[in-house]
Amino acid sequence: MPIYDQFGREIKSIAKPETRQVATVRISDRWSMYPSEGLTPVKLAAIFKEADAGDVYRQAELFEEMEEKDTHLSAELLKRKNAVNSLDFDIVPYEEGARTSSAPKKGRPAKSDKVAEFCRDVIFSMTSFEDALFDLLDAIGKGFAASWIKWEIVGGKAIVSDLEWIHQKRFTFTDSIVPKLITDESAGGEEIGPFQVIYHRHKARSGYDTRAGLLRVCAWMYLFKNYSIKDWVAFAEVFGMPLRIGKYDQGASQDDKDALITAIQSLGSDAAGVISKNTDIEFVEAVKGATKENIYKALGDFCNKEMSKAIIGATLTTEVGEKGSYAASKTHNEVRLDLVKSDCWSLANTLRMQLLRPLVGFNFGWDTPVPWFRFDLQEPEDLKTLSEVYKNVIGFGQPVAAEHVSERFNIPLPEKGQSVLASPTQGGPAAMKRVAAKTAQDRFSQEDVDDLSHQGAIDANEAVEALLRPVLEAIEGAKSFSEIGETIYKLYPRLDSEAFEELLARAMFAAGLTGYAAAEADEED
Repeated sequence: MPIYDQFGREIKSIAKPETRQVATVRISDRWSMYPSEGLTPVKLAAIFKEADAGDVYRQAELFEEMEEKDTHLSAELLKRKNAVNSLDFDIVPYEEGARTSSAPKKGRPAKSDKVAEFCRDVIFSMTSFEDALFDLLDAIGKGFAASWIKWEIVGGKAIVSDLEWIHQKRFTFTDSIVPKLITDESAGGEEIGPFQVIYHRHKARSGYDTRAGLLRVCAWMYLFKNYSIKDWVAFAEVFGMPLRIGKYDQGASQDDKDALITAIQSLGSDAAGVISKNTDIEFVEAVKGATKENIYKALGDFCNKEMSKAIIGATLTTEVGEKGSYAASKTHNEVRLDLVKSDCWSLANTLRMQLLRPLVGFNFGWDTPVPWFRFDLQEPEDLKTLSEVYKNVIGFGQPVAAEHVSERFNIPLPEKGQSVLASPTQGGPAAMKRVAAKTAQDRFSQEDVDDLSHQGAIDANEAVEALLRPVLEAIEGAKSFSEIGETIYKLYPRLDSEAFEELLARAMFAAGLTGYAAAEADEED
């Protein structure tokens, strides 16, 4: 069976991993050329053209700056990453169909459990594995992300001690679509060996890795938003500060003028001046201040919404505008959940094929099936709806184990000696409860049947009264028999008979249970 590395290259079977550390952290990596400084459409297009040719250095630095400078953009990307990174994860033994859930033990080779347990021990012993997942999710914005695998040989076993993030600007694609690593020894890029790095791609759209990141889509909105904010700040500086003008007499000396300008400047900075009383200056405002402010704000909001659409697929999960609603935001949130699932599947597949596969291959052989890496994507159950289902099932006479209900609702069963809470309406009247209990251990007396009948009559009166209350109120307020007839005719479709129907169902269930128990007793006699 052929073996393929993280870049899809076919390789020969290798006995042990490369423990030599190539992608060491360099001090120079923390410095940036700050390509966003003085960013213009022409400069942005030039940066993208460089990336298209394989040189992603300036694009990687630009994307990093975009996250640092734009709070909205940073928050949306962080939301997308944390939606995955906050989920629980597990390593599931390999078996066909076990990608989404734990495989059944029945019929599964014992070796699969052993392999999965070994992988689990290695991964869970890494103190920074969650941080490594967050680093790999950086591919969402930048198209790709990579972490160096630190291999160690311990007790004859190849294990992973840590995963070290590699900055995207350390890679080059100039000679090939397969990335090469820029090192101190090789400025043109050094070929990466099999299973030395985890290289995670994010397919925001079809195409090359250098153009697949979401930040590439957001870059233009980032640029236009920066223009808007720059002009808005300049506008606020002029119109947000009162203009102070000092007037002096025509015969004032230079010392008087200097003293006046000094006094004015002490009241604030900029937008200050002195003029003669005989001089008049007219300030002509092309657009009213509030209107201009709204233009800047509208452009900034538009850019934010466009970036939100690109990153999380919607806008109402971030901001509910004037036309927003809870229903709309809920619909948008469902779109976001689809993206979370897609991100989880993508990252889980990367980890399985680029981390678990070599971990299994080096220790158990390359023909050994690889366990599944799985994120817990199960949404919380609606316990209220679930309780209604159980209530109806029990009401129809379907036996349900108390242990099963206890497990589904995570409510422990009462232990011996503990007080038990019970509602008088839950499961029917007290007499009906006693009937159900007696079917399993005792026979009925006439007193039991009379109690059941008496309690049923009381409950029936209450249910009928609740059912007919709207009709009685309508009759009391009516002025004629014809009005009573019309009112009842209109009220009939809206009468709530649910409580009465439920009572009848319970009564029939209890009656059937009683008859069944009596028949059993007769057979025993």
